[in-house]
Amino acid sequence: MNGPRSLVIHGHFYQPPRENPWTGAVDAEPSAAPDHDWNARITRECYRPLTGIPLGPAGEPDPRRVNAWQFLSFDVGPTLLEWMDAEAADVAEAVVRADRASLGRLGHGNAMAMPYHHVILPLSSRRDKVTEVRWGITDFRRRFGREPEGMWLPETAVDEETLDVLAAEGVAFTVLAPHQVAACPAPQASAAAAAGRPQ
Repeated sequence: MNGPRSLVIHGHFYQPPRENPWTGAVDAEPSAAPDHDWNARITRECYRPLTGIPLGPAGEPDPRRVNAWQFLSFDVGPTLLEWMDAEAADVAEAVVRADRASLGRLGHGNAMAMPYHHVILPLSSRRDKVTEVRWGITDFRRRFGREPEGMWLPETAVDEETLDVLAAEGVAFTVLAPHQVAACPAPQASAAAAAGRPQ
């Protein structure tokens, strides 16, 4: 294939709720040492470094840094963002800023919604699917200040009913694994469809 190509990298960022139900705080997790818990460790090793990637050559100091979240397609679980609000507010704010920057640059934000909890939707009842999708959309809208165009499905698990629920809630697309797609449309058909011409 000749001509320009695109590479899209999607980051799925999620941690389960780790708070102790009796105290509301995350207990110490020795396996996460030297950090207090796994949320803190992964934030230090992954989420926060993405907010300030150095622009200079490897090994050379360079004060210029870029928030890599703005160049990454991503979803962040609502339960993780809720923890970040309290424990890593600078990271949560950088994630929202990155979505706004990509929206300004591309006309589309890079952030995608996800169901409120990391549930496998095809194993859920339709009522539970609707609830998880609506809660995920509501949290996304509150946090990012816009409607989500896409929604990441946990483990990319999908069935026709889940797709029906997404469409009914105004979600335009999701991400699928390659084995979930029977065939891709021919480039000519896609170009014709994009131009609004009959195929």
